[in-house]
Amino acid sequence: MKNATRILVSTLGALMGLGGIEHGIGEILQGNIAPSGIMFPSWPGSAFFRNVGGEPAMTIIPNLLVTGILATLFSLIFLVWATMFVQRKNGGLVLILLSIVMLLVGGGIFPPVIGIIIGALGTRINAPLTWWRAHLSVGLRHFLGKVWPWSFVTCLTAWLLLFPGLSILGYFFSVNNPNLTVILIFFALGSLLLTIFSGFAYDIQRQTDSHQAQNGK
Repeated sequence: MKNATRILVSTLGALMGLGGIEHGIGEILQGNIAPSGIMFPSWPGSAFFRNVGGEPAMTIIPNLLVTGILATLFSLIFLVWATMFVQRKNGGLVLILLSIVMLLVGGGIFPPVIGIIIGALGTRINAPLTWWRAHLSVGLRHFLGKVWPWSFVTCLTAWLLLFPGLSILGYFFSVNNPNLTVILIFFALGSLLLTIFSGFAYDIQRQTDSHQAQNGK
């Protein structure tokens, strides 16, 4: 199996990139007008996005058409970088910078904020993870390493339940429960933390096994 941290960064990066593109499309469709303020809904009045508050976003550009074009462009670049180039030197830092740009040009709130988190995580791809080696016992590393595949699937499911899950529930089944939204947000963030930690444990074990195999030759 490949580097666990890289898999998590690339997968969530693709989802956040798609989320930013979706915001950009909503802004483009609003046309050549000024936003109602720095904060505004990407899809105002949309029944599909009612459960997520019309997909809020922010922009420093006083034109929704230009904002949407830039949001779509930089979100697409973010998606491509996260899936193809994040393992390169300074790849994680590039993701962080792209996330900040996404935030400022209408790429939504959640996608760029999570993008910053996974960008920081991207700086740890192929890193020696010395601090984690020192603070995770061998037994705990083995346990978390075995947990990682299940945690990753749970994390991915949680984020898909947030979007498009909430919108699908609201639009097709008339489910509009704020408590459910809060629960899913905490579930997604909690599963992300577990997947990060278990991914580090998996990668440490993978590095250790590779080192032992090399020394055994």
